Amino acid sequence: MNIGAYILRRLVLIIPTLIGVSLVTFTISRIVPGDPARLAAGAQGTPEMYEQIRREFGLDESIPQQYLNYMSDLVQGDWGKSISTRRPVLKDLQIYWPATLELVMVAMIIATVIGTPLGIIAAIRADRLADHVTRIIALIGVSIPAFWLAILAQLFFGLRLGWVPITGRLGSLMDPPTHTTGVYLIDSAIHGEWDIFAGVLRRIILPAIVLSIPVMATIMRFTRASMLEVLNQDYIRTARAKGATERIVILRHGLRNALIPTITMIGLSFGWAMGGSVLVETVFDWPGIGLYATKSALSLDFMPIMGIALLYGFVFALINIAVDVLYAVLDPRISRA
Repeated sequence: MNIGAYILRRLVLIIPTLIGVSLVTFTISRIVPGDPARLAAGAQGTPEMYEQIRREFGLDESIPQQYLNYMSDLVQGDWGKSISTRRPVLKDLQIYWPATLELVMVAMIIATVIGTPLGIIAAIRADRLADHVTRIIALIGVSIPAFWLAILAQLFFGLRLGWVPITGRLGSLMDPPTHTTGVYLIDSAIHGEWDIFAGVLRRIILPAIVLSIPVMATIMRFTRASMLEVLNQDYIRTARAKGATERIVILRHGLRNALIPTITMIGLSFGWAMGGSVLVETVFDWPGIGLYATKSALSLDFMPIMGIALLYGFVFALINIAVDVLYAVLDPRISRA
């Protein structure tokens, strides 16, 4: 398989995918009851203010014409303007996206580092105490609503024990790190600003753990199932019959093949974590895309909702491409197909 041609073909296919996302999101946002222009004008707004806002944001056009105008502007790099912030949506996304990316990255690291080994241990000790315990933990992890777990974590670890702050990304008396990527942990580490690094880490750890728990449970269950399937294969029995130690059988022969489907799940879980971050960011007042989406939805601010949907769709498509390429690298049979 020509990896370069495959990646190019998949990148081209992102375009019709995003067009479909934009059409569905635009249609849903326009049929929701309510008038964003009236909300923006406020209770004291005059009819003249109301009409001015409708003209300014193109709400006086027919819905099909609004969509055509939006797509025409989008092709030219104009993602529209937010009624709430009065800033270009693209500018808002550039402000809020790094915070969400940082939160999701930390959550995925926690979920992968803990969930994968636990899944392997559960498979190795199938139907024994360790397996039963990890399965119960996984079941609880996928069952607990994220917003409820976030509130409990705030009450217990933040308010009662006082271990960590429960809101915000950075303390009010602390300046952001020198800007390079917009991801505070990376920027502070690059520039050696370790006091800021510690402050950001202290605030991100609780929401990241909350966000990681359902992902961790999913990875745990998927890794266990994949590992059990691999350990029952003939080549594993052959390796054991040749006298290979159990450590070599697990790590050298079993783990690489078992991790191939797990990597796919981890990639998909990254996209799910971005969606789950909406509730977690809202509860923890984390200044990311999720909180921005919540505020935009409550104010019927259509343009940010469209921009967020397109951004998430694009990122999710890129993740799928990366997972497929990594899949081919790990499994030579796919790369030769």
